[in-house]
Amino acid sequence: MALLETRVAPEWVDYNGHMNDAEYARVFSLSAEALLDAIGLDDAGRQHHGYTVYTLETHLCYRREVHEGQALNIEATVLDRDAKRLQVFFEMRDAEHNVLATSEQMLMGIDSDAGRPAPFPAPVEAAIGKLPSLAADAWPPLAGRRIGLPPQH
Repeated sequence: MALLETRVAPEWVDYNGHMNDAEYARVFSLSAEALLDAIGLDDAGRQHHGYTVYTLETHLCYRREVHEGQALNIEATVLDRDAKRLQVFFEMRDAEHNVLATSEQMLMGIDSDAGRPAPFPAPVEAAIGKLPSLAADAWPPLAGRRIGLPPQH
């Protein structure tokens, strides 16, 4: 599911001549906001339902350098979900569809008034059900990874 198309802004480029690591996180954050808009949790939806989403965890993998002015296309796939949480895998791609970076995120639905986790409102749950998803045995290789050094032999 294509959520966001953008270009690398000049202010996102660091002293190495490519997009700064924090800016990858910015683009994935904007993509998560676009995902929320797509499931009915835009400004109006958040107000109407008294509901929002918090990010609990994120795992970002950098695959290729990204340069000023480069076109970026971000897609999202739901890896897993329950009544209150979404595990989403975002892929940042270039114009040739090369994977530039990925971000796996755990998102939690929150009752805005109570400030506590709560099940997704029915219309939001229905919209989530229409998002692209994968079975656990079909996850991309970069999903579900943990950080760590390889074993020493």
